[in-house]
Amino acid sequence: MPVLLQHLEELKTLAETAGAEVEGIITQRLQHPHSKFFMGPGKLEEVRARIEEEKIDSVIADATLSPSQIKNLQDVLKVKVLDRTNLILDIFASRAQSAVAKTQVELAQLEYLLPRLTKQWMGLSRQGGGIGSRGPGEKVLESDRRALRNRILLLKDKIKSFDKQAETRRKSREGMVRVGLVGYTNAGKSTLMNAISGAGVEAVDKLFATLDTTVRNVNLDGQEFLLSDTVGFIRKLPAGLVE
Repeated sequence: MPVLLQHLEELKTLAETAGAEVEGIITQRLQHPHSKFFMGPGKLEEVRARIEEEKIDSVIADATLSPSQIKNLQDVLKVKVLDRTNLILDIFASRAQSAVAKTQVELAQLEYLLPRLTKQWMGLSRQGGGIGSRGPGEKVLESDRRALRNRILLLKDKIKSFDKQAETRRKSREGMVRVGLVGYTNAGKSTLMNAISGAGVEAVDKLFATLDTTVRNVNLDGQEFLLSDTVGFIRKLPAGLVE
């Protein structure tokens, strides 16, 4: 399968994992993305007509869009526009179970949101608001930015404390053989983990079903080792989400 089709098939599966019903895929080959809309004006009109005809309520781009591109697309298409990063973050947020994973995901979400916080976003200080509503004034908006930055600093400090705890655990396991199950998400790593160790890790036919690394002490034919079930790969994981 051509690389482009692999990426789009992956995006389709990601969207379905997030709970979306995919109505169709539209592609365009450009030497360089359009600075204002990511896609060319002609393709934009094709997408707009498809949205109206099929009553589509969301568009997902197989790339990371700039804040202005998302705004411009939403202004023209009159529907919610998500990029690949936003979609994956949504899945991560629904999958995170441990305190470490939840903290890392929240940090990634806030760092993604910060440059996109404009008058179009309801203030974080407003309890009743939601994304996409008419936004607050400049003073409230700046207050929200400060609150966001302060929360980001707090989460980074929290992650440092988690890292120290993890380092202590690693030192206590020095000298033990370690085995990691590594591969594409949804390839069956958790199923194999359960078969070898009886770990009881959730194993379902979805992308990123595992978002927390599980480690079990295993004794197999007299050989004792630590077995880890890791977070799976995808083909186009945005660089900012790797950590």
